[in-house]
Amino acid sequence: MKNLFDDLPEKIPEELTEVLLRGKSVRIERIVSTGHASPADFWYDQPEAEWVAVLRGEAKLFFAGDEEPIHLRPGDHVLIPSHRKHRVEWTSPEEPTVWLAVFFQDSFRKND
Repeated sequence: MKNLFDDLPEKIPEELTEVLLRGKSVRIERIVSTGHASPADFWYDQPEAEWVAVLRGEAKLFFAGDEEPIHLRPGDHVLIPSHRKHRVEWTSPEEPTVWLAVFFQDSFRKND
């Protein structure tokens, strides 16, 4: 058994990504950020969809075409369709932000 909050580094030079599970059409990652953000001219443009939740800390995600970033706090989650350009605008510098990210093929649909 492992805990998602075990071994959280206080200060890290780069965002920490750990693959927790990998299957044929799904990948689950724990991501730890402390004051990290995407470079100003960088956009994620992923071939798979991503469902991401903030478990601890805070973050702001910015989507291409939007006017403002969305502010995520513990318990908040968002579904990012494949090829939806986005970037991490900000993560809390005071504490580690722990994300749980599930990457999958777009054939899955969210429950409304």
